[in-house]
Amino acid sequence: MLATNLKRTIRSFVIREGRFTDAQKRALKEYWPAYGIDADIPDNSDLNHYFNQRQPLICDVGFGAGDSLLSLAQQKPDYNFLGIEVYRPGIGAVLNKIQQLEINNVRIVNADAVEFIDKKMSANQLAGMMVWFPDPWPKQKHKKRRLIQKEFLEMVVKCMQENAILHLASDWQPYIKFMHAQVLQLPNQLEQLDVEMHPLGLQRPATRFEQRGMRKGHVVSDLFYRVSK
Repeated sequence: MLATNLKRTIRSFVIREGRFTDAQKRALKEYWPAYGIDADIPDNSDLNHYFNQRQPLICDVGFGAGDSLLSLAQQKPDYNFLGIEVYRPGIGAVLNKIQQLEINNVRIVNADAVEFIDKKMSANQLAGMMVWFPDPWPKQKHKKRRLIQKEFLEMVVKCMQENAILHLASDWQPYIKFMHAQVLQLPNQLEQLDVEMHPLGLQRPATRFEQRGMRKGHVVSDLFYRVSK
């Protein structure tokens, strides 16, 4: 776990719950026992324990509407996928789809990813992590709110296996440069890969944030790193 003086107290997200439909509320209540992992599980937990079978584990931080998360789980039934999200209506919608599509290799956590990864994940258990289109907090005074900081990356590396893949994506080029600069502060721990496709064969579907950025003329960039320990 990070030392107390390193733990971030500034949240990288603002919860805008918006419309929470009856169907989403019902799914959250009915399907959570089957597909949810409570945020108050024991510290340093083996998260594969919550899946039907032990398989390489991939974590999706901030999955939003969840379309990409579910697409990846269907692409790779021989992997387990853990989605972490704070937005409850989105979680309800995803739980509905998991049930309808009978997807068995996805589990959901409703929590702040920083706190959950720091406290609840045991070391060396992730085969991969993706953080796609996190809030770029573009104003100079808001940079401290960005999720991808050196301290967060240290937590991520701790939870990942040797040769695990970290995949970052953004349509805000200043944030791409910022994220890579944060990675460079962990020398010999994250090796950048000069590839266009995910080394594990995970094809990223276009997310809603990506589509919105492209409509605005933004350039989407992907960053791939291999964990070295």
